[in-house]
Amino acid sequence: MAGIEEQAARQVMPRVQLIVAADIKPEPIRWIWPGYLARGKFHVLAGAPGTGKTTIAMAFAGCVTSGNAFPSGHRPRAGSVLVWTGEDDPGDTLVPRLIAAGADRARVHFVGYTAMDGERRPFDPARDVDLLAQAAAGIGDVGLIVVDPIVSAVSGDSHKNAEVRRGLAPLVDLAARIDAALIGVTHYSKGTGGRDPLERVTGSIAFGALARVVLGTVRMEGEARKMMMARAKSNIGPDGGGFSYVFEQIDLPDNPGVSASRIVWGEAVEGTARELLQEADFVQDRAAPAREEAEDWLRELLEPGPMATDDVKAEAKEAGLSWATVRRAKDVIGARPRKNGFSDARWFWALPDPKPTQNGRGTYLPVKVSTFAPFDQPRGFQAIAPMSTFDATTEDAHQGHEDAHVTEDAHQATEDAHLANPPQPAKTTEEFEDAHLDRVKAPPAEVGFLP
Repeated sequence: MAGIEEQAARQVMPRVQLIVAADIKPEPIRWIWPGYLARGKFHVLAGAPGTGKTTIAMAFAGCVTSGNAFPSGHRPRAGSVLVWTGEDDPGDTLVPRLIAAGADRARVHFVGYTAMDGERRPFDPARDVDLLAQAAAGIGDVGLIVVDPIVSAVSGDSHKNAEVRRGLAPLVDLAARIDAALIGVTHYSKGTGGRDPLERVTGSIAFGALARVVLGTVRMEGEARKMMMARAKSNIGPDGGGFSYVFEQIDLPDNPGVSASRIVWGEAVEGTARELLQEADFVQDRAAPAREEAEDWLRELLEPGPMATDDVKAEAKEAGLSWATVRRAKDVIGARPRKNGFSDARWFWALPDPKPTQNGRGTYLPVKVSTFAPFDQPRGFQAIAPMSTFDATTEDAHQGHEDAHVTEDAHQATEDAHLANPPQPAKTTEEFEDAHLDRVKAPPAEVGFLP
């Protein structure tokens, strides 16, 4: 009797299955689009907002459902597509884009609600993948699954590796079971320009690590409308290379008042993913590091003393910095435009004056103010003269123009207007420092808060 019980216990005990490699038959990758979309594999399509990731996904659906050619010219065997979307409305956005892409809409199926016990609830991949597999089996020829955004498949923290893998596992297994390519659409993280393409994918690195192919989209440098899709990673084929594309907005002739965007593919591009995605990176992704570089550059430039605005502009051009970026950097570091007391009344940029400090008795200590340090004459002049005090309204108006980042011509016109109204005669150094001493003895202003 005991032997029978032990045998039964062994039968229900969990065990690990070992598969001998000699029993596994080598199989080729089953490509829907050679090098880009493979059956039974997970793919990520990532990019910054405005690069048409969802429109590209609908273009892929158009090729799969109708057998139309992909950008490389390859024509797939026609099949069906499943789309699970959490962002765009099928009626006013996705279906019009499918029509514009030439899709066979009879082959496109949107994942809706899950019905259970007479009630409806949102589709949950953690619980409902088996039900979705049953529904897909009824279709019979599913070649592509689109999940937009893929982060919606993760019920936990999308920045944690384990939770991302746990959340994606049911969908990845589904794609393998029904032999369909799975595409997850996602964004780049902000401020990641110039980094490795896989590191740019938002959330946990698991999104890019779990995917067999990662496609990245970027706006091409110097092009107002031209974009590019490149292979950032492929574990099952070559990476690098890609295709340029543009958006085209069209009216749908059989649907009055309805328009949609579609992808118009261009030429193939060559190069590694890092080269391509860095070369054609977003301007806004480059803006932050470029501005930080300009801030450091401008501090160093003005550290010896004030410099004429025209000279700053010339130095910026020599350093390869745009004037708009330099003006923004000026605002960040607190540099102020000032006018000297000479007859030609040129404008200068200068770092902010040091702030007054208090001693142990709470008295404000005077700050030795010199608009030009003893060894720092304004560059471009042979003689020293104290800087004049000028009307605050004039300075505020000038700063308002600076803050608005007007064009260089408009900015120059503003400075010309100041030249037409020369400042009052310069005070002596002693008068200027006495006036400043009177100001710094006053208590500091309080900061007011809105209710």
